[in-house]
Amino acid sequence: MAYPEPLEELVVAFERFPGIGRRSAERLAFHVLRDPRARELAGAIERAVTGTRRCGTCCNVAETDPCSICADPQRDAGLLCVVEEPRHVEAIERSGAYRGRYHVLMGAFHPGDGTDEEHLTLERLVARARGEGLREVILGTDPDAEGEATAALILDALAGSAPASLVVTRLARGLPAGSGIEYLHKGVLEDALADRRPVRRRP
Repeated sequence: MAYPEPLEELVVAFERFPGIGRRSAERLAFHVLRDPRARELAGAIERAVTGTRRCGTCCNVAETDPCSICADPQRDAGLLCVVEEPRHVEAIERSGAYRGRYHVLMGAFHPGDGTDEEHLTLERLVARARGEGLREVILGTDPDAEGEATAALILDALAGSAPASLVVTRLARGLPAGSGIEYLHKGVLEDALADRRPVRRRP
């Protein structure tokens, strides 16, 4: 027996979310029917869509344009960290260790997944490198195959257009604290071995 049409529409809507298959979509749909609090989702989605916009400078998702980070005169305007997604900005901000500005690519280069070069905000990044007096661009892409390909794209884009004085760096990568070596990704171990540092022995 098929679901009533309104319920089937809800299931199909949940299936459109990344990583949500048919069974998970069905569970979510029935949860909405059971729990009145879950029905707040519709309003939250509407508020998120109508109450946010893309910052015209860094392309991050924000309530205002420019966003609060780009508008903050206390941020280091010569330092630019390039990340793939808005959630990466949030993660770095939570660390409290960075006081520069950002550029959000809105994805990673992954043609097999439908994300090509033209889907990223590379042209705007190049324009910023030309006109904002940057002294350093930090590549903050993920340490995976897509992140490496994206970093290579950025380097190519900046190579022929950025000022010669611009320094391009990459976030350091190594062994995360609290993780077992046997569980680490091959690329993380490769980076940790390549970037190993001398330690001071006790006298």
